[in-house]
Formats: sequence, C-alpha cells, structure tokens
Amino acid sequence: MDPVALFQQVAGSVPAYRAFLAENSIDPEKIRTFQDFARLPMTTKETYTRRHSLPDLCRDGVIGDIVAVSSGSTGEPSFWPRSAADEQVIAARFEEVFRDSFAARERRTLAVVCFALGTWVGGLFTVDCCRHLAGRGYPITVVAPGTDRREILRVLPELAPHFDQVVLLGYPPFLKNIIDTEDLPWHRWNVKLVTAGEVFSEEWRTLVAARAGIEDPVRGIASLYGTADAGVLGNETPLSVEIRRFLSARPAAARELFGESRLPTLVQYDPEVRFFEEHQGTLLFSGDNGVPLIRYHIADEGGLVTYDEMLAFVRGHGFEPAARDPERPFVYVFGRSHFTVSYYGANVFPENIAIGLEQPEISGRVTGKFVLEVSEDADRDRHLTVTVELMPGEKPTEEIGQLAGESILTQLLRLNSEFAHYVPAARQAPFIRLRESGDPDYFPPGAKHRYTR
Repeated sequence: MDPVALFQQVAGSVPAYRAFLAENSIDPEKIRTFQDFARLPMTTKETYTRRHSLPDLCRDGVIGDIVAVSSGSTGEPSFWPRSAADEQVIAARFEEVFRDSFAARERRTLAVVCFALGTWVGGLFTVDCCRHLAGRGYPITVVAPGTDRREILRVLPELAPHFDQVVLLGYPPFLKNIIDTEDLPWHRWNVKLVTAGEVFSEEWRTLVAARAGIEDPVRGIASLYGTADAGVLGNETPLSVEIRRFLSARPAAARELFGESRLPTLVQYDPEVRFFEEHQGTLLFSGDNGVPLIRYHIADEGGLVTYDEMLAFVRGHGFEPAARDPERPFVYVFGRSHFTVSYYGANVFPENIAIGLEQPEISGRVTGKFVLEVSEDADRDRHLTVTVELMPGEKPTEEIGQLAGESILTQLLRLNSEFAHYVPAARQAPFIRLRESGDPDYFPPGAKHRYTR
C-alpha cells in the first residue's frame, strides 16, 4: 500500500478527515512523501471518530450497507459501517487460513460460527467472509449457532458427519469450554479452530489441540488479529505459528525480540491493504475501510518485524522453520496494558497466569478461566490473588489449590523476570481461590470474561 496515495484519496473523499486536517492546519496538497505522511497527527477515537458524525466519517459521506457496533473497554458504543467491497479484502485473510492451514480447497468443510451474533462485529462478519470463500469456489457450508450452546449441540451432531472437516470459529475460552465440557466425538470430525479476540499461549494451543483431536497444532488452530474498527488486520500462518512455538520455549529469546516477558500474538499481514507503523511501543494502522482511517492509533501494544529480520533472528537462535511462505511482514500484539496488575512494582500479565493453568498436572481440573487481582488483608499487606474456575463437577480441595498455586508460581518465575527479581521470595506464591464452574460472581455464564480486577 502506498500510504501517501491512500492519504490523498481519503483527504479528497472523507468529509471528517478533511475537517480534521483543517483543524490541524494541514494542507493535503503538501503531503507528497512518506516523510510528510509520517508527520501527520495520529487519529484516535477521542480526536477523530467520536468528534464527527457517522456519515462524515465514510467515503463521500455515505454510510455503508452494514454497521457493526463495538463498546470497547469504556462501554461507550462506536459504530463501524462497511460494505461488501470491504469484506472482500478481509475475506482474503480467512482464505489464507482455510487454504494454507486447513486445505479447504480439497475438503468439504463445515464452518461453525461461534462468535456472538447481532450488532457485534465478530459473528456476522465471519459469516459473510466464509460465504465469500464459498463464492470463490471453496466447498464450504456455513452454520451460525453463535454463542448459544444449545444450538451448537443441536447442529454439530447432525451436520458434522457429512463433511471432511469441521472448523469452529470463536473466542478462545468459549471454544475451549465447549470442547472440554460437551461429550461429542470431536476426534472423529477432523476439527480445526479459528480464534480471535484474545492472546493465548502455545501451551493452550497444544492442550486444546489434544482435546479436540487436532493432530497438527501448527496447521489446525489459527488466530486472527482483528478489530471492530477495521476488521481483520492480520492472521496466523503456519510460519508464524512455528516461530511462536519455538520462542515460547525460549523466554530469553522472546524477550530479546519482543521486549516483554509475555508472548504476544504473532501474525503476518498484507502490506498491500494495511499499512502499519510503530509508535512508542504501540501500533498505528492506515487502511481503506468502511470508515477509512489514516494513522489510526488503536492503542494495542506491539510492534513490527520484517520477514527478513524475523527469519534472520530465529536462524541466529538455531531454528529453521519448515514453512517459508508467505514472505510478508509480521506484526505482534500484546493487547492493552491496563489488563495487567502491578505487584511490588512488577507487571503481572494474565498470559503468565494462563500458562500455569495449562500445565498437564492441573489443566484437567480447571477450565482455564481465572481472575487476577492484588488484594489487601486486614494488616494492609498486599497479596497476588488468583481466583480459578474449576471444571464442571469439580469441588474445591486443598490439593487442587496447591497444584494450581505451584504451577502458576513456576511459570511466573520462568517467564516474568520482573516478578522474579522485584517480588520478595516470601511474597511470590499466589493466593489461590477456587470457584465452581459458572460461579455468578467471577465466572457468570454468557458474559465475556475479564481476567483482571
């Protein structure tokens, strides 16, 4: 993508962006080089999209033919129109996953959309993109039970036996919970997963693959990096998954590359349709979406690595990936920093805790959901507290609490050097609270789970 050409197009066709430039005393005719482009002010929800009417944010002031709604972390709704043309571009990311990871050109595929249906971006958008693939000649049939477990259990046994493979598309903890708790013949259905919305560990990928009967975790589970603002921005590929799995076992190398003790989502993106920039450890992107965006600051923590830089890095650490394509740049995404807790000056990330609960000695007794918080006792001493959801039928026991606490501490010390060095040894062991499955205070059924308080 030529960012300057995109800028000129948006400046000429989007009323809100013209007004934004005028407010900042910028003459669009003078933006001719990339250096000019890089000096443009960033756009954000606060400085741009929330300050202008919805039609003015769209091309030629015309709202697209479908609108998604997001509330983000603030709860205030944002509206994101798009058109069929926008979906065609984003369907290419789904096509890459279905073609290169799932071999869906050659297999009759049932795509089961388990994202929430309605005004939210995930469900209907995924349905539309999968149908675009069917229109491109892929033997794909789509069914959309959404997050209604009863519907999932009704349609899967009836439809799955008629297909070569079943692809479940949804939010990672929801898919894991369905696989863990429903007595279905997953191993007979050649299951694949497409996830979005949350960073997960490679231990999670291995664990869920084993439970779902997925023989090859590298090509059987793929994560999408998507936003309500612009749809799918990038996707995991066999190459990116291979590299991530290599780095997950080498925290020092991962920290050298990403600058953090936690492992980010690592995807590849198409620079012909998305232009990314890095700004002080966060990401900006530009793209011609339903609401065209220029230097939009999405507030995701992360960064960029070119294809050549990435291959040189992993080869320098003795790893030669089996997959070589696609030869496209990488973007890595941690998510937003306010989902961490601070304990003795160390940032403790939900990802660190999740890996502890995904170890073999404890994973069969817990769902993987937890709430991380720092609490104070009567003496005002602070404690790292993890409230853990048990598998259905499990009851809280001292043994489970001890296993969970030991596993979490082991992984914290392995992965988080800040924690290991900042927190006094006597205060490092987390306090574990066990709750039965579906606990209304911590794990209410149907609600999108938050891992910190």
